[in-house]
Amino acid sequence: MADYAFERRPNEPDANGILIMSDFFTLSFRPDIALTVESERLILRSPQHCLTLEHPQPGLRTALERLKDSSQTFSQLQAVIAELDGIEASLNFEFELQKLISLGWISHSVLPLATAIAIAENYQFVVPLFDEEQPLMLSRFAFLWQEKQQFVLESPLSQAKIILLDWRATALIGKLAKVDSQFTFLTLADGLIDAEIARAFMQLLIATKMIQLEPESKALAEWQFHNLLFHRQTRLQRLDEPPKTEIPQFENSERSHFVKSPMSDRVISLEKPNLEVLAQTDISLTQAIESRQSIREYSNQPITLSQLGEFLYRCARVKEVYIPEDDPMNIGEVTKRPYPCGGALYELEIYPVVNRCQGLDAGLYHYQPLAHRLHQLAEQNPDVEALLYDAWKSTGQQDIPQVLLIVTARFGRLFWKYHAIGYGLILKHIGVLYQTFYLVATAMKLAPTAIGAGNSQLFDKIAHLNEHEESSVGEFMLGSLKQ
Repeated sequence: MADYAFERRPNEPDANGILIMSDFFTLSFRPDIALTVESERLILRSPQHCLTLEHPQPGLRTALERLKDSSQTFSQLQAVIAELDGIEASLNFEFELQKLISLGWISHSVLPLATAIAIAENYQFVVPLFDEEQPLMLSRFAFLWQEKQQFVLESPLSQAKIILLDWRATALIGKLAKVDSQFTFLTLADGLIDAEIARAFMQLLIATKMIQLEPESKALAEWQFHNLLFHRQTRLQRLDEPPKTEIPQFENSERSHFVKSPMSDRVISLEKPNLEVLAQTDISLTQAIESRQSIREYSNQPITLSQLGEFLYRCARVKEVYIPEDDPMNIGEVTKRPYPCGGALYELEIYPVVNRCQGLDAGLYHYQPLAHRLHQLAEQNPDVEALLYDAWKSTGQQDIPQVLLIVTARFGRLFWKYHAIGYGLILKHIGVLYQTFYLVATAMKLAPTAIGAGNSQLFDKIAHLNEHEESSVGEFMLGSLKQ
């Protein structure tokens, strides 16, 4: 390990008024860090990295073993190194420990209340000094949830999660969450726990950005809690995610089949367009992209069943069913369709809600992309009309949609493989499907419009869906083009 000297002592701020190493906290390795001793080598291993120390000095080895087996303050660890390896080595230890913190390998605890565990690499744990009379308030982005029968405090602003070990920690969090300018460090403990422990706990929350001392920036103020959390959860590769020691296996269940089984026996066959002819007569891709627009007004002559069939065929049909040559996840049959999909799993389903369509009765249908046909699920009724009315309100109350395409996701088809990023991936698939809808509708001289929101609960009720297995995630209006 490199030799660097640091003169500053624990609990003493640096030139910027920041505590880097503090004896307010006890230190330990993150639970999933393995320590192995092999002759004259010491090996530290996480699910992401491996660090080998050749011929470590006795004091350093002892300090690292204590980090693995117990919780120690920085001064206690430094004292062990000073005793066994000398003062200079103990002064250099801060730099070496900081490298382990940056890897996310070191947890900081305030016992008996809580432990902060890193969930991201390039982890920084610094404690700005604060006025003890300054009002303290929990960040609006901080949230509690339960994991393994313990409360966990997290925030999309933080690189750590805090395991709450004692009910008093939860009580203090509850106080901090209350909008009360009178809450300061001096009033917070209020006989609940020793003042020094309460002070350390506040510093833990500040260091992990659960408490923000400074006002929010203008950019941060524009974020709502759920949006920032979703963004972070679908982008961050977390250190605490279980290591993928085994390749996930696809469950062979009906809800996860590559196409849904017929949902009714009321079948409407659809025409298949001649793609060779269309290739000769369609406008160019450049023309389609450049002229694409959202159109919410329709011709008096509604869209026809033939046009609806051609549109669905060109956008969403199953082009091919095949079994991958290399299939370690036991996915089995997968499909090719006109739009891309992660893992070729194709979890999206299309349900046309028909208001006016020449050759097709009003009502709710499901599109079967393999057989290229519609299955009617419901005739026109007040609930079906409510779906159309909601779409009309959501798009400026111009024309009531002639056909409303409700797009659902069969979550089990995707989540088994993509876990934490599964829902984010569904939204990406909605995006590419929408663009396919727009370009095909433009080429066909139809009027397309994507919709930003819809009533999933009402749709699930009408279609008799279990919202945790399948639910609507997108809506798109389609009609005849007004000349």
